[in-house]
Amino acid sequence: MRPRQSVRGLAAAVGALSLAFAGTVGTAAPAHASATGSTALGTFTYEVRGTTVKVPVGCFLTHSIKGSGKKIESQMAGVDCIGVAATFSRFCNWRIDFAYADTDNRTYRVSRGATRPKCEGAPLRRAAPQTLPHYGKACARLFVNGKSRATQCHYITR
Repeated sequence: MRPRQSVRGLAAAVGALSLAFAGTVGTAAPAHASATGSTALGTFTYEVRGTTVKVPVGCFLTHSIKGSGKKIESQMAGVDCIGVAATFSRFCNWRIDFAYADTDNRTYRVSRGATRPKCEGAPLRRAAPQTLPHYGKACARLFVNGKSRATQCHYITR
């Protein structure tokens, strides 16, 4: 096969796929959305029972949300660490809150997580499915030893 014929064949195949795709774009289907994002924690230290605990660079608050419109099917947030931080990071007295704000940035609901006194390497919290009363944003917020360490948000729009 000569190069010109293979280019024509490729162009014909791409054209056919484009038409097939265009046919599916016009059909109505339920809109589903999902988002996952991470925010770096940065290094910090805190005291636990007289001992200084250091969290090195390399940890992130990751927040994942799935749903459609104001309906949230699933939501979770947790801490992921990489490199040296994955080996040595421990989070004591931690909690994760989920907060919801309207389009004017007014917080109308906070689901406060339980404070976990046990020291863990990978804190994680899941939220129950729900339907929000307003469009706006959903945020996850990590607290360690009573202090806010990171916030990660996703916008909820039409």
